[in-house]
Amino acid sequence: MPQDGPHIDPGEFVALWAEARTAFYADEFPPYASKAWRALRPDDPRRLAGALDAAEKWRKYGDEEALMRWFCDASRAFTFEGRSRVELAQLRKPGPPHQLQATPGWPPIRVPGGNGRYLTYADERGMAA
Repeated sequence: MPQDGPHIDPGEFVALWAEARTAFYADEFPPYASKAWRALRPDDPRRLAGALDAAEKWRKYGDEEALMRWFCDASRAFTFEGRSRVELAQLRKPGPPHQLQATPGWPPIRVPGGNGRYLTYADERGMAA
């Protein structure tokens, strides 16, 4: 039975696949369709590894451009929520420090950096409870 095209040894495919797999797992290939990828010979295993990487990313993430647009739109809506730069700058400023206050029924509060001082609750007459 006559074959169309040149005869290709199946062993060559197996060797190409094995070398491409090695390059893929070692991350030793240029990104698919990049200038470096296009400069590779068609039978270079790194070219196949780049194509396999692109196919796997497409399977996992779909259209990269659409995904990036979605991330940008989602982060813009989540982060800014229509606020101006001035409002965002105000939100970044730290608030006033929290004032410690002892509460009835709770143990004394140690004052941070207070050299062993404690706050204790005092009733209306100014006496410690």
